[in-house]
Amino acid sequence: MLNEKRIKEAETNVRSYLNEGLLTKTEFIPNVFNILKNNAQESLNVANFLYKNKKSSLWIIVTSYYSMFYLANALLYKLGYKVGSKISHKVTADALIVFARTKIKKSLIESYENIRDEALASMKSEELIEYFDYERKKRSFIQYDTPETIKISKVKTSLERAREFILQISKLLED
Repeated sequence: MLNEKRIKEAETNVRSYLNEGLLTKTEFIPNVFNILKNNAQESLNVANFLYKNKKSSLWIIVTSYYSMFYLANALLYKLGYKVGSKISHKVTADALIVFARTKIKKSLIESYENIRDEALASMKSEELIEYFDYERKKRSFIQYDTPETIKISKVKTSLERAREFILQISKLLED
């Protein structure tokens, strides 16, 4: 679960990003939205292909993460925000926490059949956001600092997280 410290950090950071122009309010353009969604799906397809064919552990992790990154940006874009090019991965992670966490939770609650599952939906929504944050940090570490034997052990988790993230966020984008 996201802890209160991480949520507060994200809220503070997002205020700064908006003031500094690293995150901007934007008008919705369907073509931009579709490009982000298509990039997410293409990245996931590449990750699946590499995994199926037992290719580069590094690029399975990187493309799995990028599938999440593009779809997270599509969600933020649908909510009226565009992430700039500077520190875009951190901006996306923080903006997801601030602007999308409760929307993801609400979407998950609607897909459950009764109200007692609200707690489960809340935990799942925060878990999806954490998936993105974990994979963002892992991608950087794996890409620059990790031997191949460690990369191989991380591959399946990255791909599974990306698949779950894409599945759940895609449902939210259909609304």
